[in-house]
Amino acid sequence: MRVVSRRGAVRLVLVSAIAWAMLGLVALAFHLRPCSSPVAFLSALCKKDSKVVSVLDSMGLQSKPLHRCPIPVVDDPDAVVIPKRTPNTIVKKLSYITVDKQDKDPSPLFGGRQNWKQREQSFKLNSTMKVHCGFMKSSGADMDIIDVKYIQKCKFVVASGIFDGYDIPHQPSNISRRSQKLFCFLMVVDEVSLDFIEKNTTVKIDNAGGKWVGLWRLITVHRLPFDEPRRNGKIPKILTHRLFPQAWYSIWIDGKMELIVDPLLILERYLWRGKYTFAVAAHKHHRSIYEEGDAIKRRKRYARPLVDLQMKMYYYEGMEPWSPKKKMPSDVPEGAVLIREHTTMTDLFSCLWFNEVNLFTPRDQISFGYVVHRLGDALKFFMFPNCEYNSLFILHRHTREHSSKVEWAKTIDEIVKKGLKESRGGLGLWTPYPADLSSVELPAVKRTSPAG
Repeated sequence: MRVVSRRGAVRLVLVSAIAWAMLGLVALAFHLRPCSSPVAFLSALCKKDSKVVSVLDSMGLQSKPLHRCPIPVVDDPDAVVIPKRTPNTIVKKLSYITVDKQDKDPSPLFGGRQNWKQREQSFKLNSTMKVHCGFMKSSGADMDIIDVKYIQKCKFVVASGIFDGYDIPHQPSNISRRSQKLFCFLMVVDEVSLDFIEKNTTVKIDNAGGKWVGLWRLITVHRLPFDEPRRNGKIPKILTHRLFPQAWYSIWIDGKMELIVDPLLILERYLWRGKYTFAVAAHKHHRSIYEEGDAIKRRKRYARPLVDLQMKMYYYEGMEPWSPKKKMPSDVPEGAVLIREHTTMTDLFSCLWFNEVNLFTPRDQISFGYVVHRLGDALKFFMFPNCEYNSLFILHRHTREHSSKVEWAKTIDEIVKKGLKESRGGLGLWTPYPADLSSVELPAVKRTSPAG
């Protein structure tokens, strides 16, 4: 039995009284007849076509089901013909910087010490390129040898990740036998999450020592490179090609999601049918990165002055707000599902995207549109309707909500005085920018979604 404190009981009575008073006023406003019982009264108020529901909906108080629509996939995974891989044209050879000469630290930064000149140079396309792309030598994110051996065979990958014990693996459904044989289902976890999973669900160990939860093969990473769990989660999400270098194709889904569409049908629909190499859904509400940044600040998803600083850099560098004149339906993606063929151009895009996340805030939906803007038409990119995105998965709640103190910071002074500055990520926010941003004013934002 749940015990309610005296103060809690008083609060409950007050809230109930206020709620009933509001319902009564709403009923009077809409000339609803008194009902014979409270149950009948509430039933009348809460009908889907009720005027009251319409008012609550306009106030943002009525919960809405996810907007879903049918995905035009083919009927049978066995009938899907896997095409030849896309040839590398613009960038034919891509390699990675793994040692920074200026980094004398015995424990190097995972993302390296990319300077402003190197960052700018990395956006200039050439047939042969060498860029920062995480995984600096001896910088962490190490895998066990048995997992390194296992992933050597993985050409088709469904990947996900759980860090800091925020989720447990959710089993994919509607997966054909062909896809079960063709795809590796790889769940990247840290040691904290592995311990949490082992205590809360069944983990089976195969003859080679590999750990499994249903279809998911658990891949444990050690020596996490960042202070912030959200940054650590960007490694398998964005740098999938670096973690699983043998992969030809990959589908990333966030750890809180349950995949409900066969992955082979996903590749056929979003990549092969239109001859794309990268696909992601448009954001439900936001089109402009400046809208997204405003929402991040209102929802306290990262320190407001640092979000502003990143957006000022992007605006200064020519990133205009989204408009219908742009070729893409949005500059802001739903980043929880990423569908990729690992060509050199797709891999370069992922590297550049990660570099922005590493240098600035971990809010990857801001930096995504900027990197697309810088690369122009070089990436064969498909942004599909949000309603199809919602039809790919079932969304589960985190086991607990993530929050860090830096997310609530209102000023730079507060971050410095309270010691909230990250030590291994976001260092570009604290490195003098090669231009004066003091006069830069961010474009006005029309809010299209309520604060969370």
